Parts: sequence; C-alpha cells; structure tokens
Amino acid sequence: MTAQPPVTKTAPTPVTPLTAFAGLHDRPGVPLLLPNAWDHASAAALAARGFPAIGTTSLAVAAAAGLPDGAGATREQTLNLALTLGSGPYLLSVDAEEGFSRDPGEVAELARQLWVLGAVGINLEDGLGPSGRLAAKIAAVKAAVPGLFVNARTDTYWSGDGDERDTLRRLDAYRQAGADGVFVPGLTDPGRIAALVRRFDIPLNALYAPTGPTVAQLADLGVRRISLGSLLYRRALGAALDAAAGIAAGRAPGGPTPAYAEVRALERSVSASRSANATG
Repeated sequence: MTAQPPVTKTAPTPVTPLTAFAGLHDRPGVPLLLPNAWDHASAAALAARGFPAIGTTSLAVAAAAGLPDGAGATREQTLNLALTLGSGPYLLSVDAEEGFSRDPGEVAELARQLWVLGAVGINLEDGLGPSGRLAAKIAAVKAAVPGLFVNARTDTYWSGDGDERDTLRRLDAYRQAGADGVFVPGLTDPGRIAALVRRFDIPLNALYAPTGPTVAQLADLGVRRISLGSLLYRRALGAALDAAAGIAAGRAPGGPTPAYAEVRALERSVSASRSANATG
C-alpha cells in the first residue's frame, strides 16, 4: 500500500479590521454605504442601526469648532474625534482633508496616529493642488501604515470644472502611488461614473446626492462605496432649526425624536465597548 503524504493544514487567515473593511468594498452589487458621523452618539446610533463602518465628516468637525472646512485647521479636532470613535463597535474611516500638511512625512505620522487610535481607513483629498503632492502623501502613508485603507479624493468635480482628462490623470497618479480606492465627489453623471468603474481595478467611491443616482442605481453602475459626506450632519442641523422655529410658532416638532433614555443607552454601550477593548 502506497503511503499517503501527510496532510498539511493551512491556518485560516485572521479577519483583521483591515481585511474586514476592504472586504466591504468587494461585494459585487452591494456597495459599502458609509454614513458619516460627527460625535460618539451619532456614530453609536448609526452602528446600532446595522451600519458596519462609519466615516467622519470634516465639515462637521470644523463647524463644531467654529473653524473653516478644507483649510487644514482641524488636525487636533480630527485626532480627538478619532480618539472618541476609534474603539467603537464599527470600522472607522477618518476624513483628514489634505492631511493637514504639505509634508508627506507629517501626513504619514498623522495616519500612523489614526491607526493607533483604531481607524482602519483615511480619506485624503487633493483640493485641486498638484496631483504629485497628494501622490507623495499617499505613498508615504502606505509605506508607514500599509494596513490603512487610503481613499484618494480628487476635487475636479466638487470645486473644479469637471475636466475629464484632468480627473483621469489625477486618479491614475493616486492609484499608482498606492491608493486603495478613488473618490470623485460631485460626479453624478451615470455614463462618466460607469467609465471610471471600468477604468480602475480599485473601488470607486461616489458621494450620494439627493438629486443624483440612487443607491441602487450607483450599485448597478459598479460603484463599490457610497459616502454620505456631511449630509446627515446638515440634515440634523436643519431638523434642529426647524424644530426650534416650529416650537416658537406654537407647533409640536415633527419627525422622530430619540428619548433621553435612548441617548443615554448609546453612551453606556460605547463605554462598555471601551471597557471590553481595554481588558480584551
């Protein structure tokens, strides 16, 4: 009887936060819908509704501190929010504007700090500056923190004129620098979205717009990540203003209002999660 070779068992690959987050971008027809929070209560409430990953929004971070958005003024506030959210029961991606520095080494250090705090993703934008500048930052971040998912954003449609050739040139540079995903906020044309999906072998992130394609339509186009950006924060602010004006006019506020105890329960759930992480 011929002896059989021993069976070699391969240990299963551990599901790390990185692989879990990247995996949420790799579900054909089911894009990652990423809501963006601005404090621990909003993040915990979204997680309780079943969202496995939460992003932050730079507009809310800046507005809460009375600082300008997109001006590199909120590095400290961004790190503080990551400290608050990084141990939550969800995967965290942080909006870091342009990285709060022109120095790739300083941006890489910021990314390292975010990783230590528990973030698994970072969003870096070009602000229509030189594409080589953001490409250098991406390369530095990936060298310093290979596990961090880098979503590279170009603002050609957000604050530019939507030049298609410039958009492709920038995204190509960011992909070559090591970006894990590319993001083109402001682009809502289905044909151009589909063309970008076909061009790149990494996930395309779209910014949801109430007047643009629906989530289902974006999924059909091949988009693999859909961010809500500052929409939820602006809606919450609008609801607060509407409620205050309604009360002043003698009307009861409409829409859902979480009970005091429900909000306190969110606080306890976050605290419990932190205790578990500290002792685990």
